[in-house]
Amino acid sequence: MPRPQALLEAVLHELRVLEPQEATAMHRFGGTVALTVLRAATVLLALMALASLSAPAAFGAAPKASEQAQVDQAAAQVAGELARICPVADAGDEPALNDCRAGLYGDSQLRRHLQKIVLWGRQADPGRTLKETGLTQFAPDVLTGMYLPLFMFNGDYVVQWHEGEGLHQIRLRTAFRNGLAPGHFPYPFWHEAEKWSMYENANELILWWDARAASIKAAQFTMHGANPPVRAVARVKPPAFDGQWRWTDDGGRTQPAVSAFVGLLRRDNPHLPQVEAAYRNFALRLREGQCMDCHVPNNPDKMTKLVLLQTPVHAAAEIKRVLKSVLEDRMPRDDAGIEQPLDARAKATLLAEGAAFDRVLDQARQWEAGQVALASVRTKAGPIAASVFRNGLAPR
Repeated sequence: MPRPQALLEAVLHELRVLEPQEATAMHRFGGTVALTVLRAATVLLALMALASLSAPAAFGAAPKASEQAQVDQAAAQVAGELARICPVADAGDEPALNDCRAGLYGDSQLRRHLQKIVLWGRQADPGRTLKETGLTQFAPDVLTGMYLPLFMFNGDYVVQWHEGEGLHQIRLRTAFRNGLAPGHFPYPFWHEAEKWSMYENANELILWWDARAASIKAAQFTMHGANPPVRAVARVKPPAFDGQWRWTDDGGRTQPAVSAFVGLLRRDNPHLPQVEAAYRNFALRLREGQCMDCHVPNNPDKMTKLVLLQTPVHAAAEIKRVLKSVLEDRMPRDDAGIEQPLDARAKATLLAEGAAFDRVLDQARQWEAGQVALASVRTKAGPIAASVFRNGLAPR
C-alpha cells in the first residue's frame, strides 16, 4: 500500500481535476461511473491515510505478552549485570570505574542488547519526545566504553510502557561518578553548567527498548526519577572550561585519556601504533575539511541528532559512516546547513586517510576478538589443558 503522505497527495490531485459533471455521474449509471468509482476509491484511501496520520501510531498500542516477557527478561539481565560489575562505590573510585568499563565494553549483556547506532543524552524535559530531544548518535563501543561506566547501579529497576513512543522504558536507579579526574570524562561535561549539574544529580538511567527490534535504541540519564540517587553525591566544582575539548596535562599526556585508544585496545595489540598514527593523519584531514566545526560536544549547528568526531574513540566509532557521507557529498555543510561538498583534492585526501584508518582499525579489532576467543577456549579447557594454549593456540 502507498505511504499515507502519497495517498494524500493523490487525493488532492484528484480533487483538483474532478469535473462537476463527473461528480454528478456518481449518482448515475453510465460510461463515466468506472472512472468516478476509481477516483472515489482513491479519496477513500486518502481519507484513511489522513486518519492514520492524525491518530496514535499503531505501534503505540499495548505490547503483546511475548514482547513484555522479552523486555522483562532483558531488563533483569542488564540490571543484574550492572549491579555486579558497576556497583555503588565512591564517586572518585578509579579502580571501580575501570572494572565497570572493562566489563561493559566486553561481551556484556548490555552491549548485546544495543542497536548498532544508539541515541544518548540527558532527559532535560520528560515531556519532550525522543524526536524533539537533542541526542547524540553513538556506536556501542563509545557508549559502553566511555559514557555508561560513569554511572553506578544497585540493581533496582522498573519496566514501563511508553505509549507515546511505542517503546518500553527500562528505568535503572543510578548515581554519577563526579569525583573522577577530568581525564576520565569523554570531554569536559562542565563546558555547560546545566549539563554538569544534570550529570551530578542523575538518579535514573533510561534504556528505551524497541520490541520490534528486540534491542535498545536510545539511552538517557535523568534527574527526574522517582527515587534519590543510589549514593549521595557531594557537589564538585569542575575546572574552568577553556574551549579545548582535548588538552595536555602537566605530565605531557594528552587528555582525556579515556578517549585514547589505549584502554579500549590492549596495550599489547600489535596494531595499536598503526591505529594511533593513522588516526592522527585522518584527524588532520577532518580539521582541514571543517568537520570539527560542527561535530563537537557544544553542537554549534544545534543538530537534533549529533555525531561526535573530536576524539580518537569517537572518530573510530563513526569512521564508516563518515566515509560514506563524504563520498556521497553529504558533509560538510555550510552555515545554512546546506551540503557543501569538498573540492576534489581535499575529498580524495580525506577519503584516502580515512580508509587507511578504517582498515588498520578493523585489523586491531579482529586481533582483539581473537584474544577474546582464545581466552574463552582457555577457560573452557580448564586449568590443566589450558597450559597448552599459553603461547597461543596449540598446534594440531
